[in-house]
Amino acid sequence: MKQLVFSLVILIPFYGFSQAESEAYKQVAAQFETHYNAENYEKIFKLFSTEMKSALPLEQTTAFLKGLQIQAGKIQQRTFLQYENQTYAAYKTKFERSVLKLLISLDSNSDINGLLIKPLQENLQSQLKRNKTDLVLPFKEEWTVVWGGDTRELNYHVENPAQKNAFDFVITDENGKSYKTNGKTNEDYYAFGKELFSPCAAEVVQVVDGLKDNTPGQMNPLYVLGNSVILKTENNEYLFFAHFKQHSIVVQQGQQVEPGQLLGLCGNSGNSSEAHLHFHIQNIEDINNATGVKCFFNELSVNGEVKNDYSPIKGDRIKNLD
Repeated sequence: MKQLVFSLVILIPFYGFSQAESEAYKQVAAQFETHYNAENYEKIFKLFSTEMKSALPLEQTTAFLKGLQIQAGKIQQRTFLQYENQTYAAYKTKFERSVLKLLISLDSNSDINGLLIKPLQENLQSQLKRNKTDLVLPFKEEWTVVWGGDTRELNYHVENPAQKNAFDFVITDENGKSYKTNGKTNEDYYAFGKELFSPCAAEVVQVVDGLKDNTPGQMNPLYVLGNSVILKTENNEYLFFAHFKQHSIVVQQGQQVEPGQLLGLCGNSGNSSEAHLHFHIQNIEDINNATGVKCFFNELSVNGEVKNDYSPIKGDRIKNLD
């Protein structure tokens, strides 16, 4: 999984600006917000300059904005910050599920010739280094850790601030294969359709469902998490579960769940090439500004040996104790 970064950018000529938001920028930014929240992407496209329309045709613009809507939601509040690189007006933009920086550039005709949406880097400090809440594994049976640990060799997630302590879990057979025959269908994978459970008592703070499962080997980078659930513990830990099977999630936002309560079924949606569970903990809900939290599980079997307060690493075969 990759960090959410959305961008539509073309090179633009140099213009000089003062640090007060100009009336032209104020009007265009307001129009962008209105059309975006109404999901009227064609009207946003009409705000583009000729060069922007050529570089980013309507189909690409629509796909980009739809992806942003699914992952971040509608715009709730937008505040002008400053001009950046002498060309872009920067806005702190609060979406329903994320706080991002929206940057807009206009040409001499007040048409949009540059658009960038990226994480807002704020001074967010966290003293949360590891989970305080007792956790059990979120599945039954024995699963295999395909990515997990503190080094790049063990875990490619380490380069992403929010996901640096993430795990990817699959089910493998005695030969180490994650599928039964040729791996060409989702149903051929041992993990596909397996039940996933809450590892602790928590509140459901976000649910995304309804996205199609990918054909194995193909990924959907527009919807990184895919069908997903985010839980918040009483210790303000945010637990991320990604890539559920389409229409399988059985919990709702605002619901309280107990340890061992069913969340949904393992799938292959989002930025995923095969059926697996991506799981990680972070210090705040916004994945674009969060810091990853190291995750330890209570009382589990690791390669046939009982472990307590253990953080799995790549290659471990793990399961809850019976």
